[in-house]
Amino acid sequence: MLYKYRSVFEKLLGGIITLANKLNLIKADIANSRTALGIEFGSTRIKAVLIDSDHSPIASGSYEWENRLEEGIWTYSLDDIWQGLQISYQEMAVEVKEKYGVTLQKIGAIGFSAMMHGYMVFNKDGELLVPFRTWRNSITEQARKELTELFNYNIPQRWSIAHLYQAILNEEEHVVDVTFFTTLAGYIHWKLTGKKVLGIGDASGMFPIDVETKNYDTRMIQAFDDLIGEKNYPWKLEEILPQVMLAGDEAGQLSEEGAKLLDVSGNLQAGIPLCPPEGDAGTGMVATNSVAKRTGNVSAGTSVFAMIVLEKELKKVHPEIDLVTTPSGSLVGMVHANNCSSDINAWVKLFREFSEVLGCKVNIDKIFEILFSKALEGDRDCGGLLSYGYYSGENITGMREGRPLFVRSPESNFNLANFMRVHLFSALGALKIGIDILLTEENIQIDKILGHGGLFKTKGVGQKVMAAVMSAPVSVMETAGEGGAWGIALLASFMTNRQENESLEEYLDKKVFVTYTGVKVDADEKDVEGFEVFIKRYKQGLTIEQAAIDSLI
Repeated sequence: MLYKYRSVFEKLLGGIITLANKLNLIKADIANSRTALGIEFGSTRIKAVLIDSDHSPIASGSYEWENRLEEGIWTYSLDDIWQGLQISYQEMAVEVKEKYGVTLQKIGAIGFSAMMHGYMVFNKDGELLVPFRTWRNSITEQARKELTELFNYNIPQRWSIAHLYQAILNEEEHVVDVTFFTTLAGYIHWKLTGKKVLGIGDASGMFPIDVETKNYDTRMIQAFDDLIGEKNYPWKLEEILPQVMLAGDEAGQLSEEGAKLLDVSGNLQAGIPLCPPEGDAGTGMVATNSVAKRTGNVSAGTSVFAMIVLEKELKKVHPEIDLVTTPSGSLVGMVHANNCSSDINAWVKLFREFSEVLGCKVNIDKIFEILFSKALEGDRDCGGLLSYGYYSGENITGMREGRPLFVRSPESNFNLANFMRVHLFSALGALKIGIDILLTEENIQIDKILGHGGLFKTKGVGQKVMAAVMSAPVSVMETAGEGGAWGIALLASFMTNRQENESLEEYLDKKVFVTYTGVKVDADEKDVEGFEVFIKRYKQGLTIEQAAIDSLI
């Protein structure tokens, strides 16, 4: 008996010693600037993640925010941007102080990431000329069509160049005053370092990239300048675009002004090196170790996009497929749908309100878990129900504006399981259309797919549905919850810790993901068949959705 208790005591003591040693190692990393900080501006949350020399998150902070529809434009204000940045950083710094007893003054490296695309233009005085136009806007159809034809290269509506050209087509007065043109991540980086640069992944969502030169496509830049030549603007496109940089490059240092903007307490010191700012697609690839050819990842939250690293150019131009790059400049086929979880979230909030009316206060995460799990009990094809979760316009299906819509016939099997299942299927309906093009028309080969984002939070459910979409296994790593903020922190760490000629793929494989494991869910043949039945109904019903939009315009 005494031996038994002694054994338990020794294990407990060993655990305490191990924890103390780990704590001391983290303190040493902070004191010796062996940390890296990543901050990402997502569509609903700004998150800051500090990692140690083992690439493990040791502190974090966040700020919840939402885009607003103002005068027909989806936007975030500059006040929201800076308040969110400062609060998320301060929460992280407070956690460092509380956990490790250290006031954060130096960091080994910093990186910023944000939603890709959109439109942020500035004059010679650094003033924003029009409110930030986010990726969510579907207001550039004419520009998209003309530029795609001009370049023979797909230019989606949300791309920055489409927004710029649409402003020109609209004869907006501000265009003549543009001296700098960038994304949200590029804007933050510029204000904190003074450098007008952008990581190649984010840059590839502004303007097409030549994957051979790892820079903007000069032929297309010339074609664009020729196209707008008669306007006689005092700028050329190349002059107003940010400089393209690759993963591993140093992209400037935190300025005195930038340090004060980031840390309002005044503790953070200037001079910290920054990696190139990246888009959320690139950081998602890094956070899931999906930067090598024939790998892919799916990010499913407010929007949903799948990124497949290609072995070769596509055979033809597809309006449903974007061509972007990894943070190292490899070609990526991207299927991006503007809408994913927003309509699901709205329905879940309605169920929560109903539970509160009944006098039952249930945690919102528990409601998600119950309802998502219930969806697995539904008919494979959702019992004949139909849903379109279009909070905003949807480019893949040609919808100009958002009109969430739920439809059923008298013969449909209308129950809670099918109701939740159809909304999960609908959240991935537009994505499925693009994925089918890659798999069937382009014969793209995929060795592995990893998922991250809110849709995968309820264990197994989102994975099971996504596996049906992909007709392939989908894995979710234990680190998926850290998301893009962790991904950009890894890119910052890569910049300062890489060996000579070490690639990003090698760094992630050998130094980051050696011990991280994932949970894999295989595609269920009956689920695949059920999704195929649903997607036929989904495509046929698009005329109903368009009629709903037209009737309310």
